[in-house]
Amino acid sequence: MNSPEPLVDSSAGPASTADRRRWFALAIVMTAAFMDLVDVTIVNIAIPSIQQDAGASFSQIQWITAGYALAFAAGLITGGRLGDIHGRKRLFLVGIGGFTLASALCGFAANPEMLVASRILQGGMAAMMVPQVLSIVHATFPAHERGKVFGLFGAVVGLGAVSGPLLGALLTEWNLFGLEWRPIFLINLPVGVAGLILGRRFITESKAPKALKLDLVGVALVVLGLLMLLYPLTRGRELGWPLWGYASMAGSLVVFAALVAYERRKTARDGSPLVELSLFRVKSFAAGIAVQTVFGVALGIFFLVWTLYMQVGLGWSPLRAGLTGVPFSIAVSAAAGLSVQQLVPRFGRRVLQAGALLMAAGVLLYIGESERYGMRIASWQMALPLVVMGLGMGLIVAPLTDAVLSDVPREHAGSASGLINTVQQMGNALGLGLVSVVFFGPVGDDLRPTEIGPAFVNGFQHALVWVTAVMAVIFLLMFALPPRAAQHTEGSDGEVGSGEREAVLAG
Repeated sequence: MNSPEPLVDSSAGPASTADRRRWFALAIVMTAAFMDLVDVTIVNIAIPSIQQDAGASFSQIQWITAGYALAFAAGLITGGRLGDIHGRKRLFLVGIGGFTLASALCGFAANPEMLVASRILQGGMAAMMVPQVLSIVHATFPAHERGKVFGLFGAVVGLGAVSGPLLGALLTEWNLFGLEWRPIFLINLPVGVAGLILGRRFITESKAPKALKLDLVGVALVVLGLLMLLYPLTRGRELGWPLWGYASMAGSLVVFAALVAYERRKTARDGSPLVELSLFRVKSFAAGIAVQTVFGVALGIFFLVWTLYMQVGLGWSPLRAGLTGVPFSIAVSAAAGLSVQQLVPRFGRRVLQAGALLMAAGVLLYIGESERYGMRIASWQMALPLVVMGLGMGLIVAPLTDAVLSDVPREHAGSASGLINTVQQMGNALGLGLVSVVFFGPVGDDLRPTEIGPAFVNGFQHALVWVTAVMAVIFLLMFALPPRAAQHTEGSDGEVGSGEREAVLAG
């Protein structure tokens, strides 16, 4: 999904209309995309069950989700380039095979440490697999058929948004074969094996005619900087905020400065940096990257805290928590379609800003409902704030990518699209790391059983105040976006629908 070059099939060209093999290939890559999308949402709903059954600490719980997001973000652009260089079919098969193996390791994890490590591996393999999906579509289908194909991709994204939490809730609730939460990972095994076998047969190989070189040093600096920032955030509260934690977080700024300096030299030397720094001279792109990052922070905080609030604080079952979130998912899907097709063409940037205000209003409604009803709150009483939040999120996620890319030179559309997806995932990982500060900080330690529920309710309300503040920042940042965004429904690299995917990844 993050190829920096035009996606051209170097071996055979787009398949002819009569070639039915391409539809089998489409079904395979769409199934893999669905598996990745569902995996993110399915894990979130099972987090409290994993914490209880595996005896994981709260910092380990954060890393089960943040580790995946961090590895996924760090590998996205590199995954796309590897596909351009070595073949998208080959990298897709490597990715889906590795993702399946990592899913098995997650399902059979003997302890929380193994689960965290397996989730990081799973995120890295997803970064190899996911960028190839739309690249393969672009190389396989002629231009006049891609509109229909991308419409199908949007439907897959919407289905993943709704089915992921429910599937995770059901698998956890059923406790199949006494395996507790483990089937949420093991369900990937038959799907992954089938995708690997069928992919070898039906997917046509393609490469970029002139692919950029890898920038492994850039990747290493990004990962190092994020680890130096995130690890002290997640462990700091448990360890009493030691001095080395503050030093590490300050040192991360030095690493990111070194990354910028290195990328400048890399650009001058061979023109294949990990990050195309010239893009940040485009005002709308720089602002859009800031919006994506901060938006990822807000979503990373909300979804983990929301799950813990319902299942640990209120004592609800995974199924009840999953069903409670259905109105939110439906509202996101409905508003996303409406915003792209009707609202943004008429009102431009104001639609995104209205989405930010709607999300903030929904969060404030949620705080009010939580304060009013406390531990007695019912699912139906959460429906209104969740629908308002979902409508706001839908107005943002679908058109945001087009708004960010509006003023980007077309030859850099692929690199810019990859960077947008990457920073959103990095923001998500940062938000998950901040949960220890904005949620677990107010909750406190050594709670008696009778104190857990009220403490989690209070922590939830405190975290939502932070989310509201973040949405206000996003609203202000959006003033730097262009008033009217050119619709990049199909860029030079076939980068389509990434905004819709982000809605699912956030959940």
